[in-house]
Amino acid sequence: MSRPVEPDVGNANEGSLMGDIPSTSVSASARSVPVTQMDFARAGVVTGAMQRVARAEGYDAEDIRRAVACGTLAIPANIHHASLRPAGVGTCAQGRPLSTKVNVNLGISGDVADEEMEWEKVRIAERFGADAIMDLSNHGKTAAFRRTLIERCPLMVGTVPIYDAIGRLDKALVDITADDFLDVIRAHAEDGVDFVTIHAGINKTTIDAFKRTGRLTNIVSRGGSLIFAWMEATGRENPFYERYDDILEILHAHDVTISLGDAMRPGSTYDATDASQVTELVELGMLTQRAWDAGVQVMVEGPGHMGIREIQANMELEKRLCHGAPFYVLGPLVTDIAPGYDHITAAIGGAIAAASGADFLCYVTPAEHLRLPDAEDVKEGLIATRIAAHAADVAKGVPDARRRDDLMSDARRRVDWDAMFDLALDADKARAYLASAPPQHEGTCTMCGEMCAMRTVNDLMDGLAVDVEGDRI
Repeated sequence: MSRPVEPDVGNANEGSLMGDIPSTSVSASARSVPVTQMDFARAGVVTGAMQRVARAEGYDAEDIRRAVACGTLAIPANIHHASLRPAGVGTCAQGRPLSTKVNVNLGISGDVADEEMEWEKVRIAERFGADAIMDLSNHGKTAAFRRTLIERCPLMVGTVPIYDAIGRLDKALVDITADDFLDVIRAHAEDGVDFVTIHAGINKTTIDAFKRTGRLTNIVSRGGSLIFAWMEATGRENPFYERYDDILEILHAHDVTISLGDAMRPGSTYDATDASQVTELVELGMLTQRAWDAGVQVMVEGPGHMGIREIQANMELEKRLCHGAPFYVLGPLVTDIAPGYDHITAAIGGAIAAASGADFLCYVTPAEHLRLPDAEDVKEGLIATRIAAHAADVAKGVPDARRRDDLMSDARRRVDWDAMFDLALDADKARAYLASAPPQHEGTCTMCGEMCAMRTVNDLMDGLAVDVEGDRI
């Protein structure tokens, strides 16, 4: 399937193409027939996806092209994902911020194999403004669910192929070969997955740092723990690291963005910014460069659990070591003592992370550390993460980010409930709260009643007098 291309002939031949690329070389595949968004960008072509991202973000399409060419902006868009509504993750030319994107995790679990509940989660993700869905299904034959999701869903779709490997291949982990792992990656790419998490940074160097320095919570990444177990059982190097160039060839052929997994992300605030995490991050920086050289778009995944004081420094460290690649973070969760409320601990960390340079937030639900989230958990986690993303966008000056806030404030001044509900992230919940406690005085709520500041000052500004009991004179 070929990708529709919309050349920007006015800009296609301007400037130095290699000046957009921070690498010293570009692979033959990236220089020949363009396939990926990065290929087209480096060839001076503005694709339809780039134009749509430019319109959505309020930037010039040429600025989007330049950012894709140098890797600071990724547009995960598999050539087979026909229903996709493309979105940009990262920063525009000259480091200007794009809106912070939000991901929802879902998928069929062996303990809770309820496919209809997962489709309800998909509906919630679309309704409440997620930008991406990661299908983390790890039970049985998952291809049918994944393919239907890609067929129906306009959001970016990501997967973690190693989760699927055991069920798909019907083999014990230790019996899976490097070729088997690559076959699963290829299947996901051919199905139309837009980005895949590949834990290639947990190599023998990283494991040596982990074993020598130790941790309170060891390895908490599911994919990372599986790779570690495979390496320990076989005595071999991580196949995703050893066969990295072969993986890039697969991803390039279908324009799948590689999301470099953080197998050594801290699972506790105690382990944050330790030798294991930083050693892997150094490896991820080198893997980022190799992917760009092959014309493959990159996102880098990050922590994890982390105290507030460490978040900004970690965002800056990732951007420095990974050459400005888009940063995709889970949380960070800023404390370890709030099971049942970790959507809040993650939203606090996510707002600080995104304001400090993170580009993509993976939601965390109230069920984190406790169970597979149900549909209501997904909604709560998504809304909390969208609040964090929006707060960060206002802080970092994303174009028009605060416009909705200003419109909400104007509606509150006018005590226009319908306008407030239309602007709310969750209109149904806001309506339900107001309706649950009807006020005695029209144009107020039961918080202030007749002493409503908005109502009182509006009347005064309209030339009406108001006595202390709230009666108009």
